[in-house]
Amino acid sequence: MANPSAFVYVILGLLLLVLLASYSPSSRPHHHRSHRRLKLRHPSVPPPSPGHHRAAPFDPLITEIELRRDDREWERAHYDIPAAPGHEPQPEWEDFIDAEDYINDEDRFNVTHRIVLLFPKIDVAPTDGHISLVELTEWNLQQAEREVMHRTKRDMDLHDKNRDGLVSFDEYEAPSWAQQAEDGSTWWKEEHFNASDVDGNGVLNLTEFNDFLHPADSSSPKLIYWLCKEEIRERDKDKDGKLNFQEYFNGLFDSIRNYEEVYNQSDALEAPANKLFKELDKDNDGFLSVEELVPVIGNLHPSERYYAKQQADYVISQADADKDGQLMTITMSSANYWVAVTTQNIRWFFRL
Repeated sequence: MANPSAFVYVILGLLLLVLLASYSPSSRPHHHRSHRRLKLRHPSVPPPSPGHHRAAPFDPLITEIELRRDDREWERAHYDIPAAPGHEPQPEWEDFIDAEDYINDEDRFNVTHRIVLLFPKIDVAPTDGHISLVELTEWNLQQAEREVMHRTKRDMDLHDKNRDGLVSFDEYEAPSWAQQAEDGSTWWKEEHFNASDVDGNGVLNLTEFNDFLHPADSSSPKLIYWLCKEEIRERDKDKDGKLNFQEYFNGLFDSIRNYEEVYNQSDALEAPANKLFKELDKDNDGFLSVEELVPVIGNLHPSERYYAKQQADYVISQADADKDGQLMTITMSSANYWVAVTTQNIRWFFRL
């Protein structure tokens, strides 16, 4: 009988594989290792709309492949050339016609070896042979922040017309969807830009520009205040600069309510909504101000940390066989394990 802890490790590996790619295989694989197929995300620039989230792959090597493919697509879209000049030579595996051939070639991309390599990189606080929820969350967050910053640097290079390492509002060209907005939104407008300008010098450095593009991840009080102000503006029907109960109930409560709280079927939603409204209304004036929305702005605009923890919670819940809240590492034996896991109606078969 195989060591039960081995299966914990195997299941973790399978879950990591699912996180490696955003798309499921196009065909059902058979019981053979050479038919294991993973698909990379489509190499297209994600929509720049506020609140958009695109989870980064778990494995940094997969992130690197995706970013390089995405860079080439982005260059063609913005510069109308096959590839940007001055780029360093690509690694050998990037010269493949399809990078998916690389991750599906077990001689080049060995899944078991990748898991063994990544485990100690995650197990760091402390290094104890176990991966906790906190450690896995931090790892996921690092991968997401790396991808986000890569895209930010690329966008900054596009908008920094005078190449001074800073972006002014005049240099920044808003995305087409923002230019065509007719609802009075201030997204990508000067108020948003100024809120991102922490030092108030009229231009954005790389950190400020990253906050500008991803305000939900910012710790800047100015930008958080602006986000809250936007929430008020979008729901303030009588334009008095604050939300009364009906404006809050009809447009805000559903986004910030605790869905884990069980309500009696006989109770109307107004009761829990009124309770939360009173908790937020610190000055008891019967309205919600911009400042009073600060405690719940994270519910309205989840940060990368929120999604990183969500992913970590899922992996822990699926792979934590002994339910101790963490994952263990083991020494892999020479035995071959055939395991099947179902995800998105696709049956995956692996031998580790």
